[in-house]
Amino acid sequence: MIKILEYGSVPNEEIFSRSDPMQNVSQAVSAIIARVRAEKDKALYDLTEQFDRVKLERLEVTKEEIDKAVASLSPDFLRILEKAAERVRRFHKVQIRQGFVLDDENGVLMGQRITPVDRAGLYVPGGLAAYPSTVLMDAIPARLAGVPEIVMVTPPSKDGSVSPSILAAAKVAGIDRIFKVGGAQAIAALAYGTETIPRVDKIVGPGNAYVAEAKKQVFGTVSIDMVAGPSEILIVADGESDPSHLAADLLSQAEHDKNASAVLVTDSYDLAKKVRDEIEKQLQDLPRKDIARASVDKNGKIIVAKDLNAAVSIANELAPEHLELCVTDPFAYLGSVRHAGSIFLGRDCPEALGDYMAGPNHTLPTSGTARFSSPLSVDDFVKKTQFTYFTKGALADLAPDVAKFAEAEGLSAHARSALIRLEEDEK
Repeated sequence: MIKILEYGSVPNEEIFSRSDPMQNVSQAVSAIIARVRAEKDKALYDLTEQFDRVKLERLEVTKEEIDKAVASLSPDFLRILEKAAERVRRFHKVQIRQGFVLDDENGVLMGQRITPVDRAGLYVPGGLAAYPSTVLMDAIPARLAGVPEIVMVTPPSKDGSVSPSILAAAKVAGIDRIFKVGGAQAIAALAYGTETIPRVDKIVGPGNAYVAEAKKQVFGTVSIDMVAGPSEILIVADGESDPSHLAADLLSQAEHDKNASAVLVTDSYDLAKKVRDEIEKQLQDLPRKDIARASVDKNGKIIVAKDLNAAVSIANELAPEHLELCVTDPFAYLGSVRHAGSIFLGRDCPEALGDYMAGPNHTLPTSGTARFSSPLSVDDFVKKTQFTYFTKGALADLAPDVAKFAEAEGLSAHARSALIRLEEDEK
């Protein structure tokens, strides 16, 4: 049963503690990465047979497989995919940025160019679960950024196939190539390349502990979006909120993973008790009851604060992945929220909207990293390059100062580099 904690009556450690689900897999992941670097495709075939229990004949998904998958899905689901994709495009299109040029009066030009990475790699969880929504969220910003080639890796099912919904979402999102490989070996293949899978410049997408550790280990060779932990939701609610709605929203994240975190912060002890009871009631007929039960019992908590301002302060301290403001006037508190991955405002905006149809990205910072990181966006797939142009006259104006600055740092060659051009003009 979810526990109820009164803020100020229990140690802060109980309020702000997080479970650490990360397994000690660094050595195993290092070995997998080394093997992929050495054996390339052979390692991928062998590791897929070892971990996924399937012997593949080829790694890349064919056009025929994609067409067959799309044809197997209902027209209604395909319509929903297209609708969701369009909403995601609409939100992320606004994020596209342009470069700039500053033009000084003396002929100096300074500026910044925005260019996409050459190739992006998307990791999409598969096998036992299929998340076509992740395909849309990760691929569409990359396409809008202008990435020339987008490749996707995803674990195969026991029969060697890829979920039809994932393949359909990949087609809708405009992914160029798809490969049947998962786990740390897929991340290694994207980072270093094999005979079949091309090396990428950026890897994005969630995964298990092995995937997260692999992303950590290849960072520096390639860029990554983030190291994602278990899903989280924190709801700030007043006493007027419906307990059944709050319980449903908490369970929507608890059913993801036994290590997921579902937290309610409220100014009403009466509401806290009603939500606790409602969670027990709704758990009874939940298909993923065992997962949700483990999450709620291990990581769930209801925190009773003295008022809503204190509740928002607690939320800022926890910096959750998803934050719902289920209060009468959510906009009155929006400006006070400093740390959250994605904010859902009002009583009729459940987090599930953000997972599928709202439009803002659902690849979000977890484990408190919203204190310093951001949701996946178009910015993740571009890089900024600056440029400078000086005329001889403009150089003459600044060269003496450049030289003095360089000498102050003990770098005489820097000083000479600035002054030598003036000396040539004096000859």
